Amino acid sequence: MARLFDRNIFIMLLAVMIGFITVTYFVADIVNQSKMDDLTTAHITEMESIEEMNINFTNSFLESSVLLDTAREYRAFGNYHFDLASLFFTSALSEQNASIMESYKNITIDNCTKAMPKYNISSLNFKTASSFFDNTKKYTEYGARLTMLRYNASKYLKYLTENITVINGSAALENVSDLMDLFNETMGMYGAEEGIYDGYEDEIDEYDIEGFDPNRES
Repeated sequence: MARLFDRNIFIMLLAVMIGFITVTYFVADIVNQSKMDDLTTAHITEMESIEEMNINFTNSFLESSVLLDTAREYRAFGNYHFDLASLFFTSALSEQNASIMESYKNITIDNCTKAMPKYNISSLNFKTASSFFDNTKKYTEYGARLTMLRYNASKYLKYLTENITVINGSAALENVSDLMDLFNETMGMYGAEEGIYDGYEDEIDEYDIEGFDPNRES
């Protein structure tokens, strides 16, 4: 009778344990599934954001190229008026007729007056285009660095996973402290540089190139 009682208790405890493990598994599975869904949603949002930024990036890049061309054109206009001013300045200095000299002086002054705003517009365009191109260069450089940091982190994570083993009935990592340090160090570097990368991304995404008037004279 005692053996039957012990056997029944054993079967009951075994059933409870199996039930507990099963429930725990399903709960963990539900939690992991929820986390996977959250990750999927986050990455879909990220891809949509990247697509939108690509449009902004391309438009801004093309418009900044236009600014660069405009800068060169206004510089050429400025050079034309400056060269005319220089020519008539030299002519005025060598002219003996007061009336003609005065005419040459007026032409020189007029062309200097026309050259100055052209150079000013050219400078503003060059500076605006330069600022954008500089941010673009830094953005791409940090993007490349972030990519390689994540490459290294993936490599270390793979090695760590390969070293997961069962110790005293529980999953554990054994003799991988150096590898874990490398992984944590890499992730720390990634987090620090990601902030800088995002900053350049925001600057490019929010760059109000339309607010700059390439024809403004001052």
